[in-house]
Amino acid sequence: MLDNMPRGTICIEDIEMGMTRHLRKQVTDRDIELFAEVSTDRNPVHLDDDYAQDTIFEGRIAHGMLTAGLISAVIGEQLPGHGTVYMGQTLKFLAPVRPDDVVYAEVKVIGIDHAKRRVTLECHCAVDGKKVLIGEAKVLAPSRKFD
Repeated sequence: MLDNMPRGTICIEDIEMGMTRHLRKQVTDRDIELFAEVSTDRNPVHLDDDYAQDTIFEGRIAHGMLTAGLISAVIGEQLPGHGTVYMGQTLKFLAPVRPDDVVYAEVKVIGIDHAKRRVTLECHCAVDGKKVLIGEAKVLAPSRKFD
């Protein structure tokens, strides 16, 4: 048995169908600037008010992958948590996230393969109750047992 599992990590042995975890985060101008810096995606629709005003969005929007990163945060920090390995992710962007929006990101267990330690998670992000991103993640969950 491993006694050093991080607090908040849910091992494959304890994961159940329907389990959910979530977080809320306000997306700030600074978040968008930092994401542009680390990703090197400097599309002006994210960074330039004047440019973005003349787009279909009629204003600046956050990077879609910044929003998707909040799903990764829920998976990596809460369900299953530390030690989780991403195997795949599908994403569909439904609406833009704007600076200062509060994003609610949630994952829900919809499939478990205990023998292979694989978990399938339904994922979504919402702003003011409206879904802005949906998808599905497949992950390898940590275990209390040695491989």
